[in-house]
Amino acid sequence: MDYLGAIQTVFTPNCLLCIVLGVLVGLVVGTLPGLTSVMAVSLITPLTFKMDPVNGFGMLLGVYNSAIFSGGISAIAINTPGTPASIATTFDGFTLSKNGRAGFALGVNTIYSVMGGIFSTIVLMIACKPLAGLALKFGSAEYFWLALFGLSMMISISHTSLAKGLIVGFAGLALSTVGLDPLLGLKRYVGNNVSLLDGITFIPVMIGLFGIGEMLSQIFDNEKNRSKDDVAVVKDSVFPSKKEHERMTLPALIGSVIGVVVGIIPGTGGDISALVSWDVCKRVSKHPDEYGHGSIEGLAATCASNNASIGGALTTALALGIPGDSSTAVLLGALTMYGMVTGPTLLTKSGDFVGRLYIIMLVANIFILPLGLLLARGCIKLLSVKSQYIQMAVLLICCIGAYSLNRSYTDVIIMFIFGIVGFFFRKFDYPLGPLVLGLLLGEMCETNLRRTLMLSKGNPVRLFTNPISIILIVLIIIAIGWPFIGKLRKKK
Repeated sequence: MDYLGAIQTVFTPNCLLCIVLGVLVGLVVGTLPGLTSVMAVSLITPLTFKMDPVNGFGMLLGVYNSAIFSGGISAIAINTPGTPASIATTFDGFTLSKNGRAGFALGVNTIYSVMGGIFSTIVLMIACKPLAGLALKFGSAEYFWLALFGLSMMISISHTSLAKGLIVGFAGLALSTVGLDPLLGLKRYVGNNVSLLDGITFIPVMIGLFGIGEMLSQIFDNEKNRSKDDVAVVKDSVFPSKKEHERMTLPALIGSVIGVVVGIIPGTGGDISALVSWDVCKRVSKHPDEYGHGSIEGLAATCASNNASIGGALTTALALGIPGDSSTAVLLGALTMYGMVTGPTLLTKSGDFVGRLYIIMLVANIFILPLGLLLARGCIKLLSVKSQYIQMAVLLICCIGAYSLNRSYTDVIIMFIFGIVGFFFRKFDYPLGPLVLGLLLGEMCETNLRRTLMLSKGNPVRLFTNPISIILIVLIIIAIGWPFIGKLRKKK
């Protein structure tokens, strides 16, 4: 992999400008509660298709990294996480803010989020190629089990109800069959609509679910505007002292390691990794009583873990083609739109491009450090903006993004349909993640199952003969059975 060439490509004015713009957009989106990183990446993706792929992904990865970090700004200032990954940041960050240390807490959030992001990027650079090399030994049977392993994550991300998660997941699988048959080229469920021959486009679905759906939910919930008096005022320094850094370094390192490990597991994310990191660091700390009451160790651990999960999720996504979380699912969809084949062959066929993604990740985190420290005060002022203005702006961007993808009104209609679906899913507490997994992995699962059965003349034994297949089957059983084992242990 030519890292010198990757550095030269990334350090061009256009690419650096795209990364900075992405970081700034992520700062705004992450700070405002309700505008998640998934929504931001979904909205920006269609706007990048006319760009050079490196510049486009520079913007997307800038948004992704920055939105996860900046979710901690509102968590610290008003006790409301800007993104789900910042839930654990409220445990200690808001208490520090109430005690007059809002600036210090914002500084910790910025510095240790960057630390976790850089750590996870280094892990991504080291682990991605060996993992993809192993996956290159896969045949159609192994790819089927790999896709099924990704689909088994429906259970782990169905937090509210397993039954609801499975219903949504199978709906996603059904949607993946729309279009031309991948092996026979026959029409399936398209009627007379020519624009559906390529299937239901992934990006309008994502924009509808996470953009339109969220905005409709906020509009109908009629959320009250937050007054300026409820927002923290930053008066102290944003830089921790040397002694405070010494206390926070080990918890941040633990949080970074946990963030990467949890991020690698498909279906998890920064919210889970941060909660696990906070709990583990509390158990090993010399000051466990401070946790939940303004602990600087707890804050550092959760902030580092949030962004460390990004590198872990991208490792799984780039090496195996399985999205580690919803944001990486959108990024994989963007790679497909750019004409690249996602999965293990991505590193061999587009190795130079992947090398540039590594450098972009590092550069994006480096940009977050000064911009985050300088603009944290300004971002807090965004919290007093009327929600109606934000909602209308997001709805407008959604429409532009869906149409600009293929300049097709069908995509806009699909976006609004799934926006309504996303609204009702939120209303009746149905998870969105399983639908994303089903739509993204459904074709991979179906195609490789049918190809394996065709090669073996209908004999299903071929699916179970390879050692890699057996390992994946065991992982699937563990993934499906683990939540039930946890419930049994909890009852005991």
